[in-house]
Parts: sequence; C-alpha cells; structure tokens
Amino acid sequence: MARAMSTAPLRRTALYDLHVAHGAKFAPFAGWDMPLVYDGQGALDSHLHTRRHASVFDVSHMLQTRIVGRDRHRFLERLVVADLKELPVGGSTLSLFTNENGGIEDDTIITQHQDSLYVVSNAGCADKDLAHLQHHAAALQREGADVDVRRIDDHSLVALQGPASQAALERLTGLDLRQMPFMTGRVADVAGIPCHIARSGYTGEDGFELSIPTAEVASVTARLLEDPAVKLAGLAARDSLRLEAGLCLYGSDIDATTTPVEAGLVWTVGKRRRSEGGFLGADVILGQIASKGGLRRRVGLVSEGAPARAGARVLSADGEDVGVVTSGIPAPSLGKNVAMAYVKKSFSKKDTPLKIKVRGRTVDAVVAKMPFVPANYHKVQ
Repeated sequence: MARAMSTAPLRRTALYDLHVAHGAKFAPFAGWDMPLVYDGQGALDSHLHTRRHASVFDVSHMLQTRIVGRDRHRFLERLVVADLKELPVGGSTLSLFTNENGGIEDDTIITQHQDSLYVVSNAGCADKDLAHLQHHAAALQREGADVDVRRIDDHSLVALQGPASQAALERLTGLDLRQMPFMTGRVADVAGIPCHIARSGYTGEDGFELSIPTAEVASVTARLLEDPAVKLAGLAARDSLRLEAGLCLYGSDIDATTTPVEAGLVWTVGKRRRSEGGFLGADVILGQIASKGGLRRRVGLVSEGAPARAGARVLSADGEDVGVVTSGIPAPSLGKNVAMAYVKKSFSKKDTPLKIKVRGRTVDAVVAKMPFVPANYHKVQ
C-alpha cells in the first residue's frame, strides 16, 4: 500500500534510549522511528534466536484502547466480526474491523475483562481506528447508550516471543503461566509493576504482549533482558517471523478492499454473527460465506530461484496472469522462498503449480498450506 510522504518528525517510543544503547539501526514505520536490527545481530540472527530462544520486540507504536460501559459489547459488535458476548472473561480473539463494502479496515486483538474490552490494533491504522471508534461511539451515545472509548496513552507495549519466553517471564511474575493458554489476558505484577499480560503475539511462537506503565517500561524490559536466553529484536525479524507463521500484514496482505472470505479469515466471524449479522458490511461478507463467493483467495506460495517480493505477478502454468504477490521472503527457518499472494479462486487449491515473474524472469511456484512453519502456541494440559 502506498503511503503519503510526511514532513512530520518521527515519533519515538519510551524505549528509544535503550535501543540506542544496544546499537539499534532505525527505520521509519507508520510515523515512528523503530529499531530494524541491532549491532552484532542481523535480521537472520534475530529471527532464528526468536524461534530457538526468546526475543523482546518494542511494539509501543501500536494503538491500545479500552472500551467501557454497559453497552460496550453492542457497540463494538457493530464494528467487528467477533462474538464478544460469548467471549469468556480473560479470553482474547483476533477480529476484523470491517467497512460497509465488506472490506477489512484493520485487524485487531480484543480481550474480554470483567468491566471492559481491551483492544490492540495496528500502528499504521491508529489514527483511523481511533477516529472510527470515537465516531461510532458518539453516534450510539446520542441514542442513549452507555459506552466510552478510552485511548491508553500512559502504557507502552512490548512483545516477548519464543519458546523460552515463559521461563523468562516466570522469573518476574507470580502468575502461574503454565495455566495461562494462548489467546488469554490477565492483569498481574511483572517485576513488581502492575501490567496487562496477554499470551499472544505475531511470530507463530509462544509468547506474551506486556502493556507496561510507560514510566516503568525501560526498567521492566531491562529485567527481561537479564535472562541470557532473551535478546532484543527489531521490525525486520518481526516481519519474517509473521510471514513464516502465515500472519497478515495490514496494508500488504489485507486492506479495505479485501473481504474476510478472500483473505481466508472466515474463521474470525463468530457463529452467532454469521446468523445475526449486525456488523458493517455484513450483507456482503455473509453473502460471500454462503455462496463461497469472491473472485480471489489469499494463498501461500513456495517458489524456486530468486525470492518473490510484493507486487510480483503470479502466472498460471500456461502463462495467464492470475494474481499478485503481497509479501515474500527467503524463509530463514526453512531455507526456501515463501510468499503470500492473491490468486483467482480457481488457482487457489493446495499443490496447484504456478509461476511468478521475478526481475523479468519467471520462477516456478506451488500453492502451499499456511502456516509455513507450524505454530508453537501454549496449551494448558
């Protein structure tokens, strides 16, 4: 997705000085100056370290909001496809903000608490998402509803990801993490600081996202880094990890013109929501679900030769243009090239042979099941 040039100064997270101290190389992302890689540890090193041990990612640029009021479920269910009324307290779910045309305005993780809904959404959509929430909340308030949207601007967000993440966090909290399954959230102390702990992430590995008071985030992060299994990692590794895990990047693999059916995200639409609707674009989305409609599908590709990058055209075996790559990398964990693409529905079946145009040449590819690397999410025994 093309992004308009901006002359506004880049924002910095509360961990900026810590990143500098660890030799970070920065890059602009969604208006923020974010660490890309660190001295002595390139993107490949960070990627593999996360898969084998654990890494800390600064994700403080993401939008955190809390939805309160007795009508909070009715309100948010107008905007997302999840069944929030049936989500258990402490449970989290991946959901989608949709628009009137059935497109995806953003993806988000929502956690149910006793008195509120905790919502995390993408940095690149932060201003748009907040305005969207506030606009619809105001409309419902005018009808007499009890709902309020509160931006959480006094907490920073870090992600601790990898198979050693539980052991690293256990040193700093009294919470029994063994009894905390993936996609749940709790409030508990970390290094003596009250934090929101969500067992979730964007890497396909076990891990946590910690919402920490901004005044304390540097000290808590430093405590996490005292564990020899834990290192800092930047945006470059985060992108390659999420692609191996088959997870979408908003603005690349999904956008406002993509429906949940086309994106392979029908599973995010709750069962009750499929029968009742009531969210923006429901007629379009539910119609596509019923008819298995839509002209295209998001697929995984494994390819030979030079790696395919976003924008590369996808061809059928006989040369017909059937789609476009949205993300692609040489996968560090696999030693082969992987990509996501949208292709015509008739070419989306697993093992379908295709070709990709890369640097003026065509390379062989095949439709592959995602995730490319099996997920390693924690389950309670």
